[in-house]
Formats: sequence, structure tokens, C-alpha cells
Amino acid sequence: MPATLQIAIDGPAASGKTTVARALAEHLGLLYLDTGAMYRALAYMALHTQTDLDNQHALIRLCERDRIRVALDGASPLGFRIYAGELELGDQLQSNEVTSVVSTIAAHPLVRESMVREQRQIAREGPVVMAGRDIGTVVLPHAPYKIFLTASVQARVERRRSQLEAAGVELDAHRLAEEIEERDRIDEQRAASPLRAAPDAHMIDSSNLTVDQVVTQIRAIVQG
Repeated sequence: MPATLQIAIDGPAASGKTTVARALAEHLGLLYLDTGAMYRALAYMALHTQTDLDNQHALIRLCERDRIRVALDGASPLGFRIYAGELELGDQLQSNEVTSVVSTIAAHPLVRESMVREQRQIAREGPVVMAGRDIGTVVLPHAPYKIFLTASVQARVERRRSQLEAAGVELDAHRLAEEIEERDRIDEQRAASPLRAAPDAHMIDSSNLTVDQVVTQIRAIVQG
């Protein structure tokens, strides 16, 4: 496997990119990182410490005090371990509270600069499948393989609701749709690294596809 192999997978909330990236990495025997977990980690710490979510300088000070870092570990439930300082984070990253504020956290330019530096360092460690919202455009703009996953709002609502129900949480579909559409709005309109497909990205609509079907399409792209 070439040491420089990088596969960038981007897409909006609940498009399936995290699940697909993890499965693809397992199929290809590559490292895997969901960069969204890093922003979620900071969102969790900001809520936990009652840091002003709109004050990017306060958020950066929080990052400096409790550095958000990742240890790649294929044996862990996430495929990696994520820390804020010495605290390892896990299930709390998927809480509704974190989900509701993570796009606000990720919109700050200084926060994104800090996260991108860490993500690029991880990519230097070896071949990687990296999922997020700005991987192909900002984090790894020279990645040889770029995928942009899309899905209808209805499909994304059903996926998110299934995830929440599995965790014992029930939410109204209409409310979920509003939350997803609001996250799309924030992600697409932010000044720093807005959500968009790289010009050379392969577009895949996953609305009516299984994870295996999406992975098969991406493997065909990577393996020629």
C-alpha cells in the first residue's frame, strides 16, 4: 500500500460518510479517522466547562489547555481513540447536546486551523481514509481519491433516527429534519472551509444504497 495513499470522504450530516469510511478502511486495511469527532470533542468540553460557544478565542484557550488529540486504534469502537487533555471521550460525543452545537463550534476559523494541523499530522503517519466536511478541499487537497457523499434529507433523517433509537433516544422526524437542515445551512455558509465538494471529487448519492454498495463503488474507484 503506497505510504501516500489518502482517501478523502466528505458530505453533510447523516450522509453515511462516517460508516462508509470506517468500512472502507477495514476493507483496504488502512487507518481511519472521522474528523468530526474532533470537533465533537471540543464541543463536549466547551459544554462541560461552560465555555462561550461564540468566543473562538476562549475555545482556542480550551484547546490549548486540553488538547484535542487522536490515537489511531483499529481495535477501539470508533477505530481510533480521542482525548481532550488526558480524558478519553467516547459515547458522550454523540449526545444530542453535542450534536446541537458542533456546527457552531466548527464554524470558527481559528478552531478549524487548529484541528486541520492535527488532522494533517495524522495523515503523515501513513495511508488513511479520512471523513469530514472539508477533507478534499482543505485538509488533504492533494489526496488522489476524493469522494463526496450526498443523500436526501428524508434518508438522512431516517438514518439519524435509527442511530438515536438504538441509543434509546426518540426524536420527532420533523424536528430531526429541521436540525439536519440547520446544520447544512451553517456548514455550507460558514466563512472558514464551507461544506462543498472538491472539483475533482467523485459524487455518490447514498440515499438508496447500502453501506456495502457505497463501499463497493469507492473500492472500484480506488482500485481502478
